[in-house]
Amino acid sequence: MGLRTILVAAFAASLAAGAAYAEEWRSLEDVKKMVLDRAGKRGSFAEVKRTDVEQILSNIKTLDRDEWAREWCRVGLKYEAEGDALVKSNASRKDIAATYHLAFNYCMLGRYPTATSAGKKEAYLHSVRQYRKAGEYLDPPLQIVEIPFEGKKLVAYLRIPRNVEKPPVVMNWGGVDGWKEDRERPNQRLLKEGIATFTVDLPGTGESPVLYGDPAAQRAFSAFIDHLVARTDVDGSRIAVWGGSFGGYWAARLAYTEANRIKGAVFQGGSVHLGYERKWLVPAFTTGGATYLFGAGSLLEARNAAMGLKTMDEFLDAAPKLSLVALGLIDKPSAPILGVNGKLDDQAPVEDIYFLMEHGSPKEARIYPKGYHMGATPGQPEDEIGNMITDWLKQKLKK
Repeated sequence: MGLRTILVAAFAASLAAGAAYAEEWRSLEDVKKMVLDRAGKRGSFAEVKRTDVEQILSNIKTLDRDEWAREWCRVGLKYEAEGDALVKSNASRKDIAATYHLAFNYCMLGRYPTATSAGKKEAYLHSVRQYRKAGEYLDPPLQIVEIPFEGKKLVAYLRIPRNVEKPPVVMNWGGVDGWKEDRERPNQRLLKEGIATFTVDLPGTGESPVLYGDPAAQRAFSAFIDHLVARTDVDGSRIAVWGGSFGGYWAARLAYTEANRIKGAVFQGGSVHLGYERKWLVPAFTTGGATYLFGAGSLLEARNAAMGLKTMDEFLDAAPKLSLVALGLIDKPSAPILGVNGKLDDQAPVEDIYFLMEHGSPKEARIYPKGYHMGATPGQPEDEIGNMITDWLKQKLKK
């Protein structure tokens, strides 16, 4: 019996006995160590400078959310000012874009993993402004798309590769901590392959006007697809979707509900049924989150924010309603699905990929035996998984 099975069994037993449970949070010392391990190397911390990070961490004395946001934004705003100066001096577009994007990365980390305090919300607004400034100088440039939606609006970012007539398009999004501004690396891979990118916020994050579990979330994704189908500068008959982490669920769900309009769906590091059950979620929110920066308690906080909930009990009650079994979808035909994850993931069970493969249309999968969340594997080049997914999408989007 594996360690994860033992933990799940133990927690199931404790719940049956009415035992209490508490979320686990990392210490400031452990958070700083994890940040330094990642700085300039991987994940959300890949594109910042280690010397800056060391200074920022030395200024952070507590895990207060606003203190965290303030110190990261202090550096981000400095680089934004440098970007403004480069614009005035008619510097190269590449240098301007790079400087603004560097500014964005610091303020994005200021609101990371989610904007749950006044300071983090301010950091988020700074990051959006900086990303859009960079977007004016990116190649190809960023287009901001706004779509009326049920009295509100949906916002997306479109980029179309140069010298490609009516390219296929991949609509993509991240999880509770990776919002539409954070998708530059996957977008760059797709653009190099002649594929347009349409980046959106996961429901309950960023500028999304709907919550993750709201029935309107399904309609919002369909409205995005409606928009792409109606455009004349991309090929609306060749659309694929890619969702990561907590957002992987929506890619799998769309493979069923939009089976006739999408050519493929990448389900990376998400849940569709087993990961929404109490016996999985309690360990994930208490002793799990091995790769989650602030610990399991922060994972719960971020997911609750996306769902519009406050407590673990509320989440445990709401989550099973999202199951593709509960929705009556699991055995129906679907668009092609690629499931990707690591066997050691403690945020979303790899077993949900196997569960998908046992139902409905045939599925494809890539499981990383020594991988953690999303398949990330120690010692493996960070771009290996992204390149593999991009190749799969390219094949599905061929004419």
